[in-house]
Amino acid sequence: MTLPKTDTLQLNQDGPVLHITLNRPESRNAMSLTMVNELMAVFESVAGDTTIRAIVLRGADGHFCAGGDIKDMAGARQQAASGDDNAFQALNRRFGEMITAANRQPQVMITVLEGAVLGGGFGLACISDVAIASEDATFGLPETGLGVIPAQIAPFVVERIGLTQARRLALTGVRFKGSEALRLGIVHEVASDTKALNAALENTLSAVRRCAPHANRVTKELVLNVGHIPMNTLLDQAATDFAAAVNSEEGQEGTIAFVQKRPAAWNQ
Repeated sequence: MTLPKTDTLQLNQDGPVLHITLNRPESRNAMSLTMVNELMAVFESVAGDTTIRAIVLRGADGHFCAGGDIKDMAGARQQAASGDDNAFQALNRRFGEMITAANRQPQVMITVLEGAVLGGGFGLACISDVAIASEDATFGLPETGLGVIPAQIAPFVVERIGLTQARRLALTGVRFKGSEALRLGIVHEVASDTKALNAALENTLSAVRRCAPHANRVTKELVLNVGHIPMNTLLDQAATDFAAAVNSEEGQEGTIAFVQKRPAAWNQ
């Protein structure tokens, strides 16, 4: 596998884990269109790679992501003034395409959340399979305070924490810290400092390594399809997938490893 070249992302593969660092520290890693396109390219390039089992998404220099890039908005405004009626729509929708791809990514998606977790960064937190945050991270949806809307983000926030809380956060723009993000169900774990944050990440990656790669992929697709496919259809497909898993090499290895009281072959 060859990873695409990127200007706004730092990529580092460590065995079965791909670390992606949002790397625009001068803007608190604000989400530019270039960054959106580069994330899309990376997600697409590794989607079919079964040797990569987890993706860790983090921000450089103590911030995750402060939202959208104002410069891109200014550029879209110039395009609109020049007669491009779809400039703002195309810019916004491209982010939606990226976050949808991130949501459906077959690998385990882990976000490590520090500093600013705003707007688009908040959206990425809401599509992660595991979200780990520092206590002093700052979360929020500031869009309506700027006269715009969290257009591509709000549906994922609703899916993450439910309609009642999503309405409050989106319609007030209130900002809050890691402990409140944990209470709301946005994140799964809160760490007191960087050392604890890194330890929590390593514990999560160790847990992922104990899970069979293909079984994880099929399970993620199953849970993401809940509410989008009729239940009987979903359960019929799940039964078919279960039978295939039992008879697969993974299923046989998992059973033998359990009986022999040893780690399975994929736990490395």
